[in-house]
Amino acid sequence: MYNTLKDLKILDFFKLKNPKKEKLTKGEKMAKFQFVVSDPATRRAYKIEIEQEKVAGIVGKKIGDTFNGDLIGLPGYQLQITGGTDKDGFPMHPRVEGPVKKKVLLAHPPCFHPRKKGERRRKTVRGNTISYDIVQINCKIVKAGSKPLEEILGKKEEKKEGEEITEKSESKTSS
Repeated sequence: MYNTLKDLKILDFFKLKNPKKEKLTKGEKMAKFQFVVSDPATRRAYKIEIEQEKVAGIVGKKIGDTFNGDLIGLPGYQLQITGGTDKDGFPMHPRVEGPVKKKVLLAHPPCFHPRKKGERRRKTVRGNTISYDIVQINCKIVKAGSKPLEEILGKKEEKKEGEEITEKSESKTSS
């Protein structure tokens, strides 16, 4: 099948560069992307978890790029990437190019909020390109679809605990 040692080395190199092509061993979990979709109209955010293999088309996109909502199960929606976090908790920074992790000197947001005027700090941040190391992707709706998000995702309005307590106390006092 493989004629030379060079062909085998190229194959091994390909496997190292694309670890998602390999089969999972027993006990390993499939990595997932968490999409946090913000709706500017209703000022609500929704979390959607999807396996990385299903949304491989999102890998390589940068902060500010738009993508079709069909990738994550939101038909008719257009979404814009606003940021994210990698597997170690480091935030993505829009001015750091590529899918790299770097220590950069920051003086203002994003990724650093100074407490004093003129304060600067060296922080570790992730680059602006989505890779398989990113676990959370923040995005906002640019163009809404025909159905509302609550209907698509099956989310219902939940009552707060404080509201339930006042309803119970009112029913006891009226009896």
